[in-house]
Amino acid sequence: MTGPLGVILAGGRASRMGGGDKSLRPLAGRRVIDHVLERLRPQVAHMALSANGDPARFESLDLPVIADSMAEFPGPLAGVLAGMDWAAAQGAEHILTVAADTPFFPADLQARLADAREVAGVPIALAATPGPDRIYRHPTFGLWPVALREDLRRALKGGLRKVVLWTDQHGCAEALFAVDPHDPFFNINRPEDLAQAEAMA
Repeated sequence: MTGPLGVILAGGRASRMGGGDKSLRPLAGRRVIDHVLERLRPQVAHMALSANGDPARFESLDLPVIADSMAEFPGPLAGVLAGMDWAAAQGAEHILTVAADTPFFPADLQARLADAREVAGVPIALAATPGPDRIYRHPTFGLWPVALREDLRRALKGGLRKVVLWTDQHGCAEALFAVDPHDPFFNINRPEDLAQAEAMA
């Protein structure tokens, strides 16, 4: 199999949006998830959606829906692990993760992460953007080696929650993306964010 498999992380509870699936909200005549799929599809060999609950609500996407194997461990790392397990069953070596509520992420995300990882000689790469006082990592946008899935499983069972604590143990490169004219990792958390996304789209 050539290229990584894509895993769309959609495990959040959307409490600031009043519940429901943020990715299924309308945006510029389509759903948010449709924008995500359009950007991700050319960058990966196959795609799956990491989401908990009834998978039937995503039936129209015609994608595998993979639930967290550790329901008691919420958070993005649980979705990464579920994606790794899914990819391992298909013989893939890497997964590329993106967030389901971020419709404008870069079209060259996979290529830039792969380059950053190779140049640094480390197994993991995360997207990052510059801030006024520091670099901001975006831990749901990463390139992850499937070979580390058992290590991640042990870490989660041991109580680890923060993505960067685990990635830094193994070596993590950063691919830096510009935020001009807009932040490509702008995500939709609140109703007002959806209105802003409409203007951006």
